[in-house]
Amino acid sequence: MPEKKSTSYPKEKIKILFLENISETAVNLFREAGYTDIRKIGGALTEEALIEEIKDVHLLGIRSKTQITKKVLDHADKLQAIGCFCIGVNQVNLKAATQKGVVVFNAPYSNTRSVAELVIGASIMLIRKIPAKNKAAHEGIWMKDAKGSFELRGKTLGIIGYGNIGSQVSVLAEAFGMKVIFYDTVTKLPLGNATSVKSLKDLVSKADIITLHVPETAQTKNIINKNLLKHFKKGSILLNYARGEVVELEALRKAILDGIVGGAAIDVFPVEPEKNGDVFQTPMQDLPNVLLTPHIGGSTEEAQKNIGEDVSSKLFQYLEMGMSIGSHTVPPISLQPQEGTHRILHIHNNVPGVLSEINSKLSEHKINILGQYLKTNDEIGYVVLDVDKKLSRDALNLLKNVKETIKTRLLY
Repeated sequence: MPEKKSTSYPKEKIKILFLENISETAVNLFREAGYTDIRKIGGALTEEALIEEIKDVHLLGIRSKTQITKKVLDHADKLQAIGCFCIGVNQVNLKAATQKGVVVFNAPYSNTRSVAELVIGASIMLIRKIPAKNKAAHEGIWMKDAKGSFELRGKTLGIIGYGNIGSQVSVLAEAFGMKVIFYDTVTKLPLGNATSVKSLKDLVSKADIITLHVPETAQTKNIINKNLLKHFKKGSILLNYARGEVVELEALRKAILDGIVGGAAIDVFPVEPEKNGDVFQTPMQDLPNVLLTPHIGGSTEEAQKNIGEDVSSKLFQYLEMGMSIGSHTVPPISLQPQEGTHRILHIHNNVPGVLSEINSKLSEHKINILGQYLKTNDEIGYVVLDVDKKLSRDALNLLKNVKETIKTRLLY
């Protein structure tokens, strides 16, 4: 729970918009912290609708469906921060947000356990051929048969992407007695007895189950394609709880029908419906031993609560103290408050001489800087200044006129 701190801009006047059924945990945390102007909308908004809604919004909370384009940001003159209550931030135009000085936070670790558990659960279902037996039972057919059903114990799990989720899957898999191998483009310290392999071909040729945990980038698009599928161990199982664009689904469908791949669990798709109840189509439908789920890898009550707490905490720290640790746009700064000061935030284009001009202007007007911290990235610089209370308004006005200023704010 954040400290109830007085800010120069009354909390009840800070407009907050939450979309996509963000957890009530986040809403309650903001209300408890003194923020009252909160609007919550159940689903995602189109670009046109969001442009209309965002005009006077100071803080926007979204999940993975809402697309924050440059056009949207161009109409968000009061926007200070975006909270992505999910793992990824690829739904936000980060370059445009950076240029506007809008802080973007997410929760990269909060649903790790939820996804990892589902990967193990799906592995068990598929290696035991449960989908076919379940379907038969619902149709009134008794299909008690051990043929083609196996234990996880003693099998090899191949993990593509050994990050937060991949490494958690690794730990759970070893607890089931599996051998774990992994491939990552970055050297990673293996957990337990997991071992790295040098190539994707090496991994898929050895693994009984392959699970993907990679981001969506130009390098990972269709990383599982018809050429790589030829090297899969016959009868192996593929799981994708990562991103929709990383698997070439038509090629996977053919590999299953040809008997190369023995089953699959797909949770993410290149094109996904906007809302519940919408029509959904994929090449993976009507295939044997295939589990299809609607992007629910991290959709547990525990994960949504954790995400709500994580992102809300980051937003509080920025709104009330100017801290930007975990931001994908504004450079990360953590400067603890000092007694007897007012704090000013200054975001500017990253060009030489801005800090010098800030200090010169304040010095000329005999405004004492009691604390200062600057951090830059390729696009912008972010300065947090603690100044004498009596002269903070004068300092704010001076900083607004510094060349290359994007935005400045008197925090408290």
